[in-house]
Amino acid sequence: MRDAPIVFIAAFIAGGMNAIAGGGTLISFPALLWLGRHPILANATNTVALLPGSLAGAFGFRHELKRIRHWLLILLWPSLVGGFLGSYVLLHTPERMFRGIIPYLLLFATILLMIGPQLQRWLPRSTTSISARRWAALVFFQLLVGFYGGYFGAGIGILMLAALELMGLTDIHQMNGLKNVLAFTINGIAALYFIRSGAVLWGDVLWMAIGALAGGYASAAIARRVDRIWVRRTVVAIGFLVAFRSFFH
Repeated sequence: MRDAPIVFIAAFIAGGMNAIAGGGTLISFPALLWLGRHPILANATNTVALLPGSLAGAFGFRHELKRIRHWLLILLWPSLVGGFLGSYVLLHTPERMFRGIIPYLLLFATILLMIGPQLQRWLPRSTTSISARRWAALVFFQLLVGFYGGYFGAGIGILMLAALELMGLTDIHQMNGLKNVLAFTINGIAALYFIRSGAVLWGDVLWMAIGALAGGYASAAIARRVDRIWVRRTVVAIGFLVAFRSFFH
């Protein structure tokens, strides 16, 4: 496969970005488009290929989840339902329509990555016990996040962290643990549907999965030498460049 080196390098960078600052899809998905892949198949392939990295991230916070298991049980079901609905709608979206939506999806994900830290600071935290109405709002919001994640996925971690902080969670490790498990749930159910529907380019998946895992592993050493903020700003700049370019493609 002559495209293997490009696919591997893009996934390697994406895996490292996801581990350090997020936004890896802004690298790997456009790379597949640049290589001429069908956009819907490229999106589905990207979801499946990056899934092992999500699993590794979820496993790393398993101990923190013990104290907030009830949060996981409540938010797991809207994640599953939303992820499945999003993936179903994706595979039933006409290619021409999806091509028209791609620039807006990339732009939305880039803006999310850019304002993520500020968004969490702007939102007021819940300082009292959570009412049934707030729980219902959180479940509905998670359903929407799941749908978006199953359909495209870039930036769902930022959305979930903002919602969890709004609900009163303050332990960043617990929040990251919950976010990673729910992201794996959303991507996992979407990946299963994509695989069952034959919408995955397996030649790309193999190289991307290896590259993403290698990038995630290497990021542990890189993160100690590189400023996280600088990495985020670099991904944001690339995201805006790719998004605006796609408007005129």
